[in-house]
Amino acid sequence: MDKDQTRADEFSNALTEYAPRYDVQLTADGIARLRAYYEQVVAWNTRLHLVAPCSPAEFATRHVLESLLALAHLSNGVHVVDIGSGAGLPVIPCLIVRPDLRVSLIESSPKKAVFLREALRRVGAHGPAQVIAERFEKLTAPEADYVTCRALDRFTEMFTELVEWSPRNSTLLFFGGDSLREQIEKAALVYEAIRIPESERRFLFIIKRGGL
Repeated sequence: MDKDQTRADEFSNALTEYAPRYDVQLTADGIARLRAYYEQVVAWNTRLHLVAPCSPAEFATRHVLESLLALAHLSNGVHVVDIGSGAGLPVIPCLIVRPDLRVSLIESSPKKAVFLREALRRVGAHGPAQVIAERFEKLTAPEADYVTCRALDRFTEMFTELVEWSPRNSTLLFFGGDSLREQIEKAALVYEAIRIPESERRFLFIIKRGGL
């Protein structure tokens, strides 16, 4: 068995082992498609630096299962706009598990946008998804029910602009720590913070944009 196969097996095993801790239910098909996505990220990562180097188990928990926490807050068939998609987190794992979602991935790097399109094709999720290679602030916000963001460059610096850009009645699902919480509270936004399993400092922040 080659090294890549071994790492992919470790990833799949970690998904199965840790999914209950994240209250995530995965089918065999879902695990297979998430594995294909993981293999795609690994293949492109050296060139594009999509994610920091990590073990297969850490990718399964820190990236994929963490991303899937958003699913509990996404209604059936909603349109999700993801900002600064990069490696496709959190939206691609969510779309793999919930193909009813409609997603728009906004990524300013043309090379990473190419990766995102290829990753969507690889996992068979290209139908309800579109990739937009542009900075979000140069676009008019599309009609969307939810806006997600997990790893935007200068996230806290761009926070106010991102909130103002988001559709008026959308719900914001942002991943981050204390610095992001400070920005949310500074803006006097009503929010809920859900602590991410296996982490003391990271949260999923749920902000109702219509509550502004």
